[in-house]
Amino acid sequence: MIASGAPPRPQGELERKIQIAGVIDAQEAAMLVDEGADFLGFPLRLNDGREDLDEKSARAIIGELPAHVSGVVITYLEEADEILDLMESTGADWIQLHGPCTTRALARIRRNRPALKIIKSLIIRQQNQPKLEQEIEKFTPWVNAFLTDTHDPGTRRTGATGITHDWLISGKVAERSPRPVILAGGLDHSNVAEAIRTVKPTAVDAHSRLEGEDGRKDRQRVSRFIAQARKAWRMV
Repeated sequence: MIASGAPPRPQGELERKIQIAGVIDAQEAAMLVDEGADFLGFPLRLNDGREDLDEKSARAIIGELPAHVSGVVITYLEEADEILDLMESTGADWIQLHGPCTTRALARIRRNRPALKIIKSLIIRQQNQPKLEQEIEKFTPWVNAFLTDTHDPGTRRTGATGITHDWLISGKVAERSPRPVILAGGLDHSNVAEAIRTVKPTAVDAHSRLEGEDGRKDRQRVSRFIAQARKAWRMV
């Protein structure tokens, strides 16, 4: 059961939307907007220091986005005060939490920023569906959406791995979650249509497989990814 006072389900805001994460600079952000991205993701304050840009630059880009595009801060921070400080620093209205946040921390964030829209990652590992179901029940009262992503056992990274996971598990998550589910993990133009047909997510997210050898988003890859996702949604 969803707790009283829980955040509204932003189904319309996320329905059939596309997020491109790992924005490097204003030029890349403008290209992604031109190609039709709905959400731009900004990984910040990461444990491994793989930030693509600094917080000041992220704030400037987010502040200039058109009204129909939202900036999403992506972080592994766990403590409520650190997360609130990051959101104040960037001015974003959306945050994607990849760290093992507690419900106590999420409750504090909600009290201080009730309008903040929170996406909580659910990391797909081998045979961990029971744990995912427990996390859905635990976090649903405090978040606006979930994002399923891949665990890379080689690097131990969760996110920006370029690796797909078992979409049947993500499909079960999408079926059972009271919140919208965003599908991430190794998506590009070659597989996003099949992923959408299999999982039926509310939205999709892509990052590393849309980049060229220079680390920047490749316009052709972005365009093909978005076109394939839109086409798949028209057919489901």
